[in-house]
Amino acid sequence: MVKEKIQSGLYIVATPIGNLNDLSSRAIEILKKADLIAVENTQIFRHLGIDVPSQKLLHVTEHNTPRQTPKILAMAREGIAALTSDAGTPTISDPGSRIVETAHIENIPVYVIPGPSALSASISISGFSGDTHFLGFLPRKTNDRKKLIQKTAQTAKILVVYENPSRLTKTLTEIANWLNDPETVVCRELTKIHEETIRNNASVLANQIKSPRGECTVVINSSNWPEKDHLEEASVYMQEMHRAGAKRAAAAAEAARRFSIERKLAYSLWPD
Repeated sequence: MVKEKIQSGLYIVATPIGNLNDLSSRAIEILKKADLIAVENTQIFRHLGIDVPSQKLLHVTEHNTPRQTPKILAMAREGIAALTSDAGTPTISDPGSRIVETAHIENIPVYVIPGPSALSASISISGFSGDTHFLGFLPRKTNDRKKLIQKTAQTAKILVVYENPSRLTKTLTEIANWLNDPETVVCRELTKIHEETIRNNASVLANQIKSPRGECTVVINSSNWPEKDHLEEASVYMQEMHRAGAKRAAAAAEAARRFSIERKLAYSLWPD
């Protein structure tokens, strides 16, 4: 078998989320042959058992990404630049996406070395199916979280969020209150010795999980949201406003506020 020549460009390289045996042979090859590797934690290669000269490593964080991007892309134009993650697939809920976007704008080839991802792993073992939306880490403010979750749940059946262990119980309680206590899966320590996947209603999980370790992925089946009663009430309200001669847009805005549904959904309830 003849090995293909590695082309110059930007390579997005996935690394293990726990089990080191999940590092692919292609990932190892690219990391060894790269002229430059952009990564937040430059110590991961020792952990992975890959000998990478320190002069090839470029420390990249959320704050210094704008400053480091030109260095990465300059190498990608002429040689092999790799963008990797401390764990999992880069650019998913991390600032690496900005580097990739700039590469596309500047017509620099971008290649992927696929591999482990907490996102895809969690969805695959949740047992849920349907339109899926990834929210990443939720906003800090309670009202912002509620708006984001409820609005997204009106258009996607499955929601996926990343959460820190210290906030997991609070998040599960909020999900139970805001989405009619949906069936939910919590995945933690995936591919590690203490891997755990728990599925139940969000309120039950909030009481059941006391001392989680490591970042968790939460998969939510929001198919019961909005509640049927909310939609029926909103529909009746829109019909009444139609008969009263109200303007459709104004009625939809008020229905969205009253019944906690998306304005577009309320707008669609206007009688023909």
